[in-house]
Formats: sequence, structure tokens, C-alpha cells
Amino acid sequence: MDNALIAAYRTTDYRVRLAQGGWASIGIDAPVPLSLRDLIGVHTWAFITAWNPFSQMRSRAQNHAAQQALLAALRRLLTTIAVRPAIGVGKGWREPSFFVIGPSLAETDALAQQFQQNAYVHGLADGYARLRLSSDQPPRGQAG
Repeated sequence: MDNALIAAYRTTDYRVRLAQGGWASIGIDAPVPLSLRDLIGVHTWAFITAWNPFSQMRSRAQNHAAQQALLAALRRLLTTIAVRPAIGVGKGWREPSFFVIGPSLAETDALAQQFQQNAYVHGLADGYARLRLSSDQPPRGQAG
């Protein structure tokens, strides 16, 4: 994965649909928005998608099918507390996503690999949002 792609991930606006309407925006290396803190509580959370595996464009039908499979996998996890609709908005692109509360890093890493995602965003409680590289090849973990 090249630096330009990591930079694109880092500048993406990660938007979570709020139950009362509107959106909360998550930024990499920024604190979780106040509007999400009550929902998150003391739990881990992640912002993940199944769209465009390895950042390669796929058809809408392929992306939709993969996203439905990801949602089913998230709901099967015993640690999942909540799943909210979300969308990642970058320069010239948008990807439907999920904001999920509860799964561990290991569980989210496994899903990111299963759905061939280069990275996802995660955090703990009301801490900072971090970009996590999900390749099964070293280096793996936080993007600097």
C-alpha cells in the first residue's frame, strides 16, 4: 500500500448516521464527536466497509452484495452491541460503510481481511480515532 493511498484514507470524512437525524463526522487522530460518546460508552468501535476491495473499483451490485455479507457477519459477532449506517467521503468518492460498537481489534481485523479492505478506522470509548492497516503482511497496525 503506498503513501498516497494512506494519505487519502487519513483525509477521508468518516460520517456516522445519527438516530435523531444528521451525521457525526469522525476524523483520523481526532477525538470521537460528542454526539457519538453516549452511544459508544466504554466500548471499542470501528468504521468499516466492504466496498471496493483493496481500493479497486467494483460494480455497485458487487459492492452491495459484499456490504450485505459484511452486515450479516457483524450481526453474528457476539460482541456487537450496535451497528449504525455510515459513509466514508473522500475527494471524488463515497463508500457506504458501517459504524459498529463492540467488536475487538482481532475481530475487526479478521473482517477487514475477509472483505479485502486495506484499512479501517477504530477507537476505544471516547478516545481518538485511529487508522488501522489491515493487510496480513507486515507492517500491520496503526498508520503513522
